Amino acid sequence: MMRKMLMILMSLLLLGLTGCGSPATSVASSQPVELVVFAAGSLTESFTEIGTAFEQKNDGVRVVLNFANASTLLQQITQGAPADVFASAAPKFIDDAVAQGLIEQDAVKIFARNRLVVILPKDNPKNIRAFQDLAKPGVRLILGAKEGPQGAYVEQLLINASSSPEYSSDFKERVYQNVVSYESTVKAVVNKVMLGEGDAGIVFFTDGKSAEDRLQLLTIPDEINVEAVYPIAVLKSSAHSELAQAFVDFVLSEEGQKIMEKYGFLPPK
Repeated sequence: MMRKMLMILMSLLLLGLTGCGSPATSVASSQPVELVVFAAGSLTESFTEIGTAFEQKNDGVRVVLNFANASTLLQQITQGAPADVFASAAPKFIDDAVAQGLIEQDAVKIFARNRLVVILPKDNPKNIRAFQDLAKPGVRLILGAKEGPQGAYVEQLLINASSSPEYSSDFKERVYQNVVSYESTVKAVVNKVMLGEGDAGIVFFTDGKSAEDRLQLLTIPDEINVEAVYPIAVLKSSAHSELAQAFVDFVLSEEGQKIMEKYGFLPPK
């Protein structure tokens, strides 16, 4: 009889221990899965909204966004920074990641396009009315870093202008002579022009549009303007590759593309 009672007590004790373990397991499993997305600074507004929409569709997922110049992001990834998705403002940096074995070539998708625009302070102190005016002596011009996507696009824009009969052959050089600051991000270019630290800046159209109530926008003629192409891909090192691919698919989906369009991006061709 005593032995039977002992066995019952031991069984109850084991059940109690099992019951104590359940909440701990439940708490652990309730922790959100973090999906880390490295994205170009010009995607700040659009990807913030896309991240929120993706979280709403995927319970238990938290999208962690890291915005910076695409060249800086690639450097961080190369140095081992954990990331699941890389969205760049130019193909070069994704191509470099592919060359370094960080991304599969087949994983790369184009998800948006953009254009360049000139931004001016609201009071436009230098009375800049045309793109040609950026080469006038005394104009303080602010640009994005030359090594970043925006800097490369501006370089091509100025080459196009210098090759056009409507501009002088030394137009590019005269514009660069007016540069007073090269900023690491396009957002910094926008902020400095808004603060009056420059008379003009060249940024992506989407960044100009986001601050349209505080700036003037000057359209660049189509015949010399350049098209910015935005690629996205899942990194090989992703700890959540299926979820990362789902995020990429969402960006490319009808809903994701509507969000991109809302912020002034053009659809991929």
